[in-house]
This record gives sequence, structure tokens and C-alpha cells, in this order.
Amino acid sequence: MKYSYISHLYCPKCGNTYETSEQYQLCTCGSPLLVDYDLEGISRNLSPDVLALREPSLWRYHELLPVENAANVVSLGEGMTPLTLFPRVGENMAIEKLYMKDEGLVPTGSFKARGATVGVSKAREVGVKELAMPTNGNAGAAWGLYAARAGMKATIVMPYDAPEITRNEVALSGANLYLVNGLISDAGKIVAKAVGDYNLYDASTLKEPYRIEGKKTMGLEIAEQFNWQLPDVILYPTGGGVGLIGIYKALKELKALGWVEGKLPRLVAVQSTGCAPIVKAWEEGRRESDFWKDSETLAFGINVPKALGDFLVLDAISDTEGCAVAVDDESMLQEQEKIAQMEGNFICPEGAATITAARKLRENGWIGADETVVVLNTGAGIKYPDTVQVKPEMLKKEDTIVKKVEESES
Repeated sequence: MKYSYISHLYCPKCGNTYETSEQYQLCTCGSPLLVDYDLEGISRNLSPDVLALREPSLWRYHELLPVENAANVVSLGEGMTPLTLFPRVGENMAIEKLYMKDEGLVPTGSFKARGATVGVSKAREVGVKELAMPTNGNAGAAWGLYAARAGMKATIVMPYDAPEITRNEVALSGANLYLVNGLISDAGKIVAKAVGDYNLYDASTLKEPYRIEGKKTMGLEIAEQFNWQLPDVILYPTGGGVGLIGIYKALKELKALGWVEGKLPRLVAVQSTGCAPIVKAWEEGRRESDFWKDSETLAFGINVPKALGDFLVLDAISDTEGCAVAVDDESMLQEQEKIAQMEGNFICPEGAATITAARKLRENGWIGADETVVVLNTGAGIKYPDTVQVKPEMLKKEDTIVKKVEESES
């Protein structure tokens, strides 16, 4: 039995196809490339019940992943993150079946580890020695660390105000780290020139075909964790949009395999009001977005003024009868605090944005009270310490907590 049933790369815009044994970035028409599989072959040789016997990582789906030789897999045990019912918050917003998939528990602390494990593994398989990428933080941390594990070199460029923790992760990985006084779009321009000047492998969002294959495993896991029954709605924080595109790709592949039935979940792209190019394009009924000028949001991971794969995001939400929603920073920070106090989970601002959006969509009736709703928390809240401001009371050494409580009550 094959380790992978990968077939070829294809362009979703012009239809060109490419082999998978060589290095490819974009199609000649400039579009991202996607991976196709021999789904008939998988259907003949694999059934969902076999997966339960395998390791609890995303590599349990290796037939649906692009790495053809298991020896090339670079892994830190990522995947199979919890899908947890949020009963108190769900009751608070009148969504009884509200679930959160928590990507803060994977290696490197964010869902970016999924794209890194598959992207770096396939890069190793096709002979890559050094990669480069722009990042808002978490992706650079993941790719830097996975590249180190693979014995590759990495060059990472990030905005100067990216979270310091992710900057430290990149530096500790041994990658060449550069900061730019600008946005991820500015970092991308610098990386593009370095790629051309030094013949580096461009690992920018959707400029290589394999990151999306790692991200799609979130969709595969959601289906398996629901015993191959699909939820009604999935909300995803959307910057570059690879996670949402990947989930949609996974659901379509599962449908083609016959492992799931019925209507696909309505997909919701969640953005910040400070950077909402996808939402604007959606509201205007367009298939591509415009560059969002002067973008700014505390949810740093979704501060992407223009996504290369915006048309794929918009297709995904359109094809599933989903929508795009923008929420403000103040609301997402309030939701972040509410989740911690009601469910005991310290989620990232991007994750809080999805719950804020679910609340908004429930209030206007777009989400029904009896629907099963999944929100994605894409990273650990502790990676964004500056988003939480606290001023705890200072005790003297001779004070006791009991004494202080008694004084306040009196």
C-alpha cells in the first residue's frame, strides 16, 4: 500500500498541471497551486475505521498528504487537538452545541505547526536546502523550528511589532531573523527579492503548494472527532486564509471518498474591522479583494492586507453558503476574557474573534440555536501577553489574603 496517493499539482485558475517530484512555487499564470490525489485508490485501500488504530497525530492521514516516503517526514507529534464543548459560553450566547478546536496545544503553540510539518517534509523530499518566508510571527516560529529539525536553513522576515515570543522562537531556531518597519506585505517584498537573489525556496503563504495540506488536517480531524458527522458551521480567523481553504479542501475530499454525507458546513471567514479585505470583497459580491490600506489589529495573525489566495477563500465561503464577518478588537478582547472566566481556556485574540463572530451571527439569526457550531482557536493565548493588562493588588510581606478580604468586606 502506498504511503501517499498524491497524483499531481494543478492550478485552480488556468488548469495547468505539474509533477510533484520537483520544486514548484506558483503556476506560470501566477496562481497558487493545489495538490490532487488518487481518491479512488484511497477509497479502495483505506477505510475510516483503520485511522483509529494509528498514532494520534495528523500523519495518521498520510495517504491524503503529499509526502511519498515516510523517511522524509519531519514531525514533532502535531495534530489531533481537542474538540471541546463550551457549555457555559454556548448557553450565554444561545448556541447549545458550541465546540472549540484548540490549536494552541500543538508544538510551537499555534496551528502553523500543521503547515510547517507537511511543508518542510515535502520540501525535504524535493531537495530543498534553505527556505525563506515573511511572517506575522507564528508561521515563522513554526517553519524556523521545523526547518531546524529537518537540518535546513531558514530566513525569516517579520514586522518589527510582531509578538516578541514568536521573534524569540525564530531566533532560537537558528534561522536568519530580520525585522522590518512595516507590515507582512512589506516583509513579503523583501523575501521575494531574497528568493530571487539567492535562489531560496519561497515558503510564503500559498507560494508553495504544501502548507495548505497540513492545514487541511484540521478539517479531517473535525470530521473524525464527530464520528464522520459534519457540524453545521465552522468559523475560522482569516488572514492569508490557508486554514479555511484547507478545511474546505479536506471536506470536499472526504465527500468524494464517501466518508461523510450530506451538506458541507457553512464556512465563515472571520476578520478584524481594522483589516477586513475579505469581508469587504464578500459584501460587494466580488471574487477577489483589494489591498487594505493602513491595516491594524491586536489579532496580529489576521493582519494581512491582501491575501494571494483571496479568491480561494471567497469561493469556499460562497460554495458552502457561508459568509465573512468582521469584529472589532475591543469585542474580541472582551470575549477572550469571558472564555477564560467561563471555560478556563486562555485563547489567542484570533480565536476570540471567531467566538465574537459566532455571537454576532447568532444574534442576527444567521446561526440557529440548535445548530452544531465549531470555532477554531488558532494559538495559545500566552503567546500574546501584551493583549492582557492586569494590575493585581500588592501585599506587604506581613499581610495575609484573609486579612485583606476582611478589610474589603468591612
